[in-house]
Amino acid sequence: MPELRKDIVTGRWVIISTERSKRPDDFRAPEFAEIKKESLTFCPFCPGNESKTPPEVFSVREKHSAPDQPGWKIRVVPNKFPALQPGPPPPKKLKGVYQWMEGVGVHEVIIETPDHHQEMSDLTTKHLAKIIRVFRLRTIHIEEQFHHKYVQIFKNKGKEAGASLSHPHSQIIATPIVPKRIKEEIYGAERLFRNHFRECAFCRMLKEELGSSERLIYQNARFAVLAPFASRFPFEMAIFPLEHSAFFRKITDEDCTDLAEALKQALARLKLQLSNPAFNLVFHQAPNPQVSDKAWPGIDSYYHWHIELMPILTKVAGFELGTGFYINPVPPEVAAEFLRKELPVKS
Repeated sequence: MPELRKDIVTGRWVIISTERSKRPDDFRAPEFAEIKKESLTFCPFCPGNESKTPPEVFSVREKHSAPDQPGWKIRVVPNKFPALQPGPPPPKKLKGVYQWMEGVGVHEVIIETPDHHQEMSDLTTKHLAKIIRVFRLRTIHIEEQFHHKYVQIFKNKGKEAGASLSHPHSQIIATPIVPKRIKEEIYGAERLFRNHFRECAFCRMLKEELGSSERLIYQNARFAVLAPFASRFPFEMAIFPLEHSAFFRKITDEDCTDLAEALKQALARLKLQLSNPAFNLVFHQAPNPQVSDKAWPGIDSYYHWHIELMPILTKVAGFELGTGFYINPVPPEVAAEFLRKELPVKS
C-alpha cells in the first residue's frame, strides 16, 4: 500500500508509491537499459490489446461494441501501476513527530484515441471536446466520495515530461488531502479578494491581459490563452475561462467545445512553432465541493479554475530546486508575440 507523508516544516505532502517501482527499468541508466523487442511493437493502449489493461471504468464507444473490446473512441482504465490505491477514508497517523496516512485515492488513465500516432493537437475539436467531457464526468464521479478531496487532471507528453508510454493519454489522480500548491493559490486569491480587489484576482488579471493583449496568444468566446506575466518556463501558457468559476466540473457542453478549440490552438502552436516539444499539462480547480464549502466558505467568489501548459525546453536545476525561484530566459511578452502567429489549424 502506498503512503502519504507530510513534511512537518513546509506542510508539503509526498506520495511514497511502492507500486510504481514495479515498472521495469525505471531506475536503470538509459545506456544500460535493455530494449525488449516487444516494447518496439506492442502497446497496451492500442485497440485489440484491451485485455492488457485493467478493466475499463468508462468509455465512449461505437454502438453495439462491448466493454474491454475494440470499438472504443475514448477509454478510461485504472492505472496498472497506481500512485494511490482505492480504499476507505484513511485516518492520519503519527510516527514520532511525523504525520502520515495510507495512500488511498484514485489513479486513472484516459486513453484519448485509438490512433497510436494521433496527438492531442491532431485531434478534431469535436473529439477533443469529448475528452474534456470525460474529464468532467470522471471528476464528478470521483468527487462523490467525500475522502477524495482533490482531483488532479494532467497530461505528460514525451519521455522528458514523464510519459512512460507514447500512445496519447491523460491521467487523473484523486488525493485524500488538498495539495499544498492548490492551497497556496486558494489562500492567495482569498487574501487579494478580501484585502485588495474585492473581486476575483484571476478575473482582475484577465481584464488587464485582455485589455493590453501584450501576452494574449489566443481568445474565443469563452476562453483565453495567455503567456503568464511571471512565466516560470520558456513559452509557458495558461488557459482561463472568461466566465468566473472555481469548479471545472461546472463547465457546459458549449464550454467544452470552446475549451477544446483553445486547447487545440495552444498545443498546435507548440507542435508547429517549437518543433513538438515534450510538455506537461495540468488542470487547477477548486477542491471537492464537499471539502471547499467547509474549509473555504465563499471559494466560488475568489478562486478561478484554469489550465497550465508547460513545454519542457529547459531543465530545472540546483538554483530552482534550492530556492523555488525559476530562471526563464524567454520573456513572456516575446513568447506571446511568437506564439500568436496565425496557424493553419484544422478544426
